[in-house]
This record gives sequence, C-alpha cells and structure tokens, in this order.
Amino acid sequence: MRQNLLIRTEHLNKTYGKGEGQVRALSDVSLEIYEGELLTILGSSGSGKSTLLNLLGGMDRPDSGSIFFEGRDLCVQNDKALTRYRREQVGFVFQSFNLIAELTARENVALTASDSKNPKMVEQLFALVGIGDKLNSYPPQLSGGEQQRVSIARALAKNPRVLLCDEPTGALDYESGKQILQQLEQLARVHGRTVVIVTHTQEIGRMSDRIIRMRSGKIIEERVVKEPVRAEVIEW
Repeated sequence: MRQNLLIRTEHLNKTYGKGEGQVRALSDVSLEIYEGELLTILGSSGSGKSTLLNLLGGMDRPDSGSIFFEGRDLCVQNDKALTRYRREQVGFVFQSFNLIAELTARENVALTASDSKNPKMVEQLFALVGIGDKLNSYPPQLSGGEQQRVSIARALAKNPRVLLCDEPTGALDYESGKQILQQLEQLARVHGRTVVIVTHTQEIGRMSDRIIRMRSGKIIEERVVKEPVRAEVIEW
C-alpha cells in the first residue's frame, strides 16, 4: 500500500540525561508514514518506540534530524507552530485514558472539540466508536474499554490527519483490547485515517499495512504486510 506521503523523518537522534545516566533513546531513525495507512511500531520496553511517537506528535523535539509533515519540517518550527500542529493535525490515544473524572464522557470530548477549528459533533463521534448511550456517564462509571473509546472519540474530536496510539490495549482485558483494535482498524480502513500503533504485542502487527520493529533506539526491520488480517481474528 502506498498513498500520499504524510510524515517523513530523517536521521532522528534523541538522548535523555547526562553523564553516566545518559540514555540514547533514538539513534539515526528514518521512516515514512503514508496517508490512510495502518502502521504498527513494535518493540520491547526501552526500544525507543514511545520516544519516536512523541516526536511524531510534536510533544518533544529531537536532538538532531528532521520530521517533515506534508513537506514542512516540524523541527525548525517555534513552540506556537508546534502547538498548532498538535491541536489541528494529531490525535493521541494513550494506555492511560487521561479522562477527567469530574466531567461526563460528553464533556471530556467536547472540551477537545471546542479547542479545534474543525470539530465534529460529539454525538456522531460517540456513535462512531460504538458508545452512543454513554454520553452522560462519568469515567468511573465506565469499563476500561469504554473509557478507551471515549479517549478515541476525544482524539477524533479535532478531526486530525493522523492518530498516534501508544499501547492503546495495554490497560485493557483481552476482549476489550480486541474491540479497541477493531475501532482503530475501522478508522483506517473505512474512514481513511492514518493510524500509528506503538505496542510490544507482536500479533497486533498482523492487522497492519506495515510493521516497523525497533530495538535499542534503532529501526531493525521494516516489513510490508502483504495480507493484513482482520482485527477480530487476532489472538495474543
């Protein structure tokens, strides 16, 4: 699968800490991400995959290298421009749901929708992720899977070009995890979103268009999945 090139990184390097405590999180990482593709980045803890996701989302800056979004180098943009990029182009889904317990599910999503130039109707988003009857529930009243669906709706509220998912099934039971994967699959296959999933669960790669495998801050394998399977048949 090859469509329009959306994101391209060149020779990314990132180090945290100083002296003996210094950690090389990324080392010379270059990759391409295409519009409408479902990409899985695999790696164990400490492989650099979450650091890469943070850089792609404009949440951090590399020590060196470039990140191009539709040809524009994010690494030379000021903080205001990066904030605009995060607000208008990128949706984030994390392992921890990061919902505000004192707000209803509707209010959690509306809070993000009001911060965007092109928000979608909250009710439509809840219907899209299959929890249209949970609009007025508070996060503590929802299951883990339902909370993650709210977080996906929140990420989609600003109508982003790319959805970045950091271990989106990590805090969920098996069945809820599969349901979340089906939601992400639908967003890519049916609605044409670019979906990037960072995970240590290798089986998730089977539903992807491409797999990137990382170790010790480096990409050690890039593979096109010739026949992606449906998320519903994945087992781990």
